Amino acid sequence: MSGSGRRRRAATGDGPARLTKRGRYLLWGAGVCSALVLGVAGVGAWVYNDLNDNIHSADLDDKLGGNRPVNLSPGSKNILVVGSDSRDGDNAKYGKGLTTMQSDTLMVLHIPADRKWAAVVSLPRDSWVRIPSCDKGDGSTSDPHHFKINESFAIGGSAGEVAGAAACTIKTVETNTGLRIDHFVSVDFQGFKGMVNALDGIEICPEKAIHDEKAHLDLEAGCQTVRDEKALGYVRARYGVGDGSDVGRIGRQQEFMQALADKARSKLTSPSALYGFLQSATKSLTTDEALAGIKPLSGLASELKDIPGDRLTFLTVPNYPREADVPGDKANVVWQYPQAGEVFTALAKDEEIDKKRVEADAKDPVYASQVRVQVLNGTGVPGRAAAVAEKLTAAGIGVVGTGNAEKTGRTTVAYPPGLERRAAVLAGRLPGVRTQQDAEATAGVVTLVVGTDLAVDDIR
Repeated sequence: MSGSGRRRRAATGDGPARLTKRGRYLLWGAGVCSALVLGVAGVGAWVYNDLNDNIHSADLDDKLGGNRPVNLSPGSKNILVVGSDSRDGDNAKYGKGLTTMQSDTLMVLHIPADRKWAAVVSLPRDSWVRIPSCDKGDGSTSDPHHFKINESFAIGGSAGEVAGAAACTIKTVETNTGLRIDHFVSVDFQGFKGMVNALDGIEICPEKAIHDEKAHLDLEAGCQTVRDEKALGYVRARYGVGDGSDVGRIGRQQEFMQALADKARSKLTSPSALYGFLQSATKSLTTDEALAGIKPLSGLASELKDIPGDRLTFLTVPNYPREADVPGDKANVVWQYPQAGEVFTALAKDEEIDKKRVEADAKDPVYASQVRVQVLNGTGVPGRAAAVAEKLTAAGIGVVGTGNAEKTGRTTVAYPPGLERRAAVLAGRLPGVRTQQDAEATAGVVTLVVGTDLAVDDIR
């Protein structure tokens, strides 16, 4: 693939892909529909209305409840983007035995107040997180529990409504990140296939043959153009390629979107090709009511188009296999702290993420199961230490005991010499809490004194 005249192809290997340019291309790809609409606006009002009517809206306001994170940076936007894997119609073949709506891809797009940079944070679908109580759409509600993050889409979508699926997903993301989600966009599988077909397929170059029964995919090694079901299978493939992880699949999806964006810019020069592409793109979209239309989506695209390529950051939330904390769990990942907390805090404060530093810090994780903590109640509220201990235990942290301390308004994490990193893992789950060394602290144990400033529900 040498030479500047060669067109870009989708991912060829199994390792991590280059992210500097990918951020630019993926953001362009996410906004490609709205940006290209501007190019056909002059064809006629009927085209505008036709495309505008394709976009579905979901009324979320009455489904999210009132206990939501505060927006710490007015003017910034957090947009939750979901790749929808619903089992209705043509999608049914991809989920034999599954009757609920599913999410295949999940990421948060952060647009800062000054519009000078942007970040996209991917959340692996196998992330083991707390799923809050959600309205199931049938008159019942689910109980809070821990499971894969993509289950939230299925729970909220139990009645087949995207609005319910979106609401439960937003609640779950807000609960586990502390971020206020402002908008929601869902992109359906079949619309994605239509976009690929409108471009006459996308060229990929797998280094090894891919055979994934669950993704209904059989590909030989080498460069080839995929469309229809093979295109869907390629972006969904997991078990038959690379290390079989969801994180690896995220990289391939990002590379495929880069190739799709490149080809769309070069090929969509005729009105017919452009119209076919936009028909598929708009039909695949469901958004919250504020974004549901060509005009607001075009406005979103215009906010992104002038951001410099070197100020776009694309990363996956730092994570590690949950097997490190729970030996029997080989299917899920957990978010790595304090790095994950630092990413979410930066976005909440509208601060640009230093991706290189985050990735460097994440190379040598300290597992939650390596942390031993004593929880002391400094709130004066009976049972607070036990409630905090229960949440920490669910996160995989080893609680060695609970007790009481003098009443305090400030939560603290104290540690003996040598346990700095383990203390940081604990503090990373407690928004706004800092660590402090204490030479008299119990050897091998981190001490958490819970003050009145810490709400149990804020623990990540």
